[in-house]
Amino acid sequence: MRASASLRGLVRETALTADRLVLPMFVAEAGDAREPIATMPGVQRLSVAAAVREAREAAALGVSAVMLFGVPAEKDEQGSGAWDEQGVVQLATAAIKQAQPDVLVITDVCLCEYTSHGHCGVLRTGPHPPYVDNDATLELLNRTAVSQARAGADMIAPSDMMDGRVGTIRRALDDDGLTETPILAYSAKFASAFYGPFREAADSTPAFGDRRGYQMDPANAREARREIAADVAEGADMLLVKPALPSLDILARARADYDLPIGAYQVSGEYALVKAAAERGWVDERRVVLESLVSIVRAGADFVITYAAADVAAWLREDDR
Repeated sequence: MRASASLRGLVRETALTADRLVLPMFVAEAGDAREPIATMPGVQRLSVAAAVREAREAAALGVSAVMLFGVPAEKDEQGSGAWDEQGVVQLATAAIKQAQPDVLVITDVCLCEYTSHGHCGVLRTGPHPPYVDNDATLELLNRTAVSQARAGADMIAPSDMMDGRVGTIRRALDDDGLTETPILAYSAKFASAFYGPFREAADSTPAFGDRRGYQMDPANAREARREIAADVAEGADMLLVKPALPSLDILARARADYDLPIGAYQVSGEYALVKAAAERGWVDERRVVLESLVSIVRAGADFVITYAAADVAAWLREDDR
């Protein structure tokens, strides 16, 4: 059954298509229209206008969904730029939806890109070292989600990993009349070493400590099941596992346990490692990227968030010719 390309194609079990891909974009409030990110070759910080063009070009290749991360010009202790009606993500969302209504715009709901200290929530200080105040952060996440949905976001994606945020965001959206806005929950998000390049791109490296107090220990699979179950119970419409390749067992188990749509995020470190090896001629970038994405879909992902989305869509189109 492997004797020819045609026969292999006939019995292939897992299909990778452009409409399974989501393109993440960093939208910057200040700076050049396109600012290269050194640790992520091929990825740039974009102005709002450049983000509109990027979304249009991706859609032309068959990538019909983008995820927006904001890089504000100014930050403060609370991360108030996250819910500013004139914030960079809100402006980019409105601009993309006006220019390309068919593009699905997913917005990241987190404070780390907007706080001066780089953590995903507001801090409580006292006699002990500062730590993220879970419950105080929830109200700010609510405001952020509502603000983004009002701007036209098709889907809200809370990535902060605060306990209870899915339920409270659902109530906030419903109370504002945004009952049709779905929630893509980062349900199993591990405190991973693979996030390094993202933190440069979003200028969100914590000023002190790390995020292991609220992101999950990569060693814990049973805890991941509990976290996923909690998000389902709170009303999540879709689930996300992050990072992708190091978490394929978590993804496969979630697929077996739930019928909700499930995605996986091929994160910045996964992308950068392949790019670096390919630049040195150590691996075939196209084959490695396609194989990794197929493995993620094979494990159970309905869709994959990947910085390589546009390249992959172009490769798939070439293969169809």
